[in-house]
Amino acid sequence: MAAIVDDSTLALQRLYHWESTTPDRVAYTQPIGGGQVTTYTWRQVMDQARRMAAHLKAQGIGPGDRVAMLSKNTAHWMMSDFAIWLAGAVSVPLYPTLAAGTIRQILEHSGAKLLFVGKLDGWEGMKPGVPAGLPCISHPLSPDDAKKSYPGWDDICAKTQPLQGNATRPADDLATIMYTSGTTGAPKGVMHSFGTFAWGVQSGLKRVPAINLDARMLSYLPLSHVAERTLVEHGQLATGMHIYFAESLETFTQDLQRARPTVFFSVPRLWVKFQQGISAKMPPAKLDRLLKIPILKGIVKKKILTALGLQECVFAAGGAAPMPPALLRWYNKLGLDLVEVYGMTENCGVSHATLPGKQRPGTVGLPYDGVQSRLDPVSSEIQVKAPCLMLGYYKEPGLTKEAFTEDGWLRTGDKGALDAEGNLKITGRVKDLFKTSKGKYVAPAPIEDKLVMHTAVEACCVTGANLGQPLALLMLNIDAMNKAADAGGRGELEGSLAEHLKGINETLDPHEQLDCLVVTTEAWTVDNDLITPTFKVKRNRIEDRFAAHYDQWVGSRKKVIWTS
Repeated sequence: MAAIVDDSTLALQRLYHWESTTPDRVAYTQPIGGGQVTTYTWRQVMDQARRMAAHLKAQGIGPGDRVAMLSKNTAHWMMSDFAIWLAGAVSVPLYPTLAAGTIRQILEHSGAKLLFVGKLDGWEGMKPGVPAGLPCISHPLSPDDAKKSYPGWDDICAKTQPLQGNATRPADDLATIMYTSGTTGAPKGVMHSFGTFAWGVQSGLKRVPAINLDARMLSYLPLSHVAERTLVEHGQLATGMHIYFAESLETFTQDLQRARPTVFFSVPRLWVKFQQGISAKMPPAKLDRLLKIPILKGIVKKKILTALGLQECVFAAGGAAPMPPALLRWYNKLGLDLVEVYGMTENCGVSHATLPGKQRPGTVGLPYDGVQSRLDPVSSEIQVKAPCLMLGYYKEPGLTKEAFTEDGWLRTGDKGALDAEGNLKITGRVKDLFKTSKGKYVAPAPIEDKLVMHTAVEACCVTGANLGQPLALLMLNIDAMNKAADAGGRGELEGSLAEHLKGINETLDPHEQLDCLVVTTEAWTVDNDLITPTFKVKRNRIEDRFAAHYDQWVGSRKKVIWTS
């Protein structure tokens, strides 16, 4: 299903539009350290992008060539993408947390001819992944070593004349190759055209009118991820909204308060952290009491939202993983109705969403305009069809064929069900289901949604194929691990987790009830290959690491077990 779009909605045409109609409007606010920021107008953005595009062409970069970007979110990430497109090339964004081996794998698989190196925390460990001889360009906020090793962006722009004219590229032209985060194996290169992104954004905007010329967003989730790429980059190209960037994890609260976003998207993990931060300062029971007092509740709500920097937020959303219903209810009490969205890299992240002001906890709502959705009658797999579907996996015709049904529907790999209103409920992954020794199937995702609601739990994995009952592995957050460092703190934490387990088991069918919780003292990181750059747990790696101990843990008869 090819993307049929108005040419004026394509990325390059949108850039020319803002360059010519609002040249002095601020496009980006970029922190540069020490609490200082700099801003870039559309005129400045396009001047730099045109100069870099001219440089790329002078280096022999031509139509269809792949140019990679390894950086956290910055204004220069965006300008690099624009320069690549202006030069006729294809951008290949890499997650800024990847290990050297994965960086090398993607750069070699994509055949990248040049790499932009930007703002990074772990460059020293990443640098060995850059193939010898690959030309690189450093961004102004790149690590000092990269600045010393490679030609700098500012120097190149200073001595290069801007690319002239307004060259366009057709809707079916390849714009980018986005490598998946690799939950089930090696990352796959998802190919998207200018048309698939343009169609996806136009469909999404019909559901989210709050994204407009006057909107403000904070860009902090990786731009190499489809959600941020569609919502922030292409959402801005469509509407001209103002994008703020985050400086660091340590300054995140200040970054949010500076931006005062009117539209805010986050993963459930961060929404939970916000909630936990508020609960640490104000016990939930006290908050509930205050919210029941008419004269105080408005003041309390505003104070909490202002502390989060969300006092002017009119559209808040969560996605990339299921949103626990209890979390949705908690924010609803504060006057913030979280919209739950569903999508994947292969469809530009544009599939389903709940309606603003009409929460349907436990579901991801209805399809976007123009998106068709169905459930496989045998496996209950969710399958979708829309003009924003990928062109395929780069250099992988076999995997591309497997990703689609015979009649052209994308296989999402997710299992689903519909409620009476037609809202879609994600019930798990088709391949995540496992069978206990009693012959009963267990879907781990709904149980994990309940487990992560404990304030100490950072990540979890429900597992136990061929065991009598499933069990759950937990990674605790840093505060909980510090508390567990002394015997008294550990004992209190064990009691709390055991009570949490008891409460969850009371809500589950007998065959789903967890035998025990296993707390792993080693952090799950990208480096040890237990999570992806988007913080999704790699179930197969968890199994490889811990499965040999399952029988021993179950045999211990303990409800909470600590293991290294």
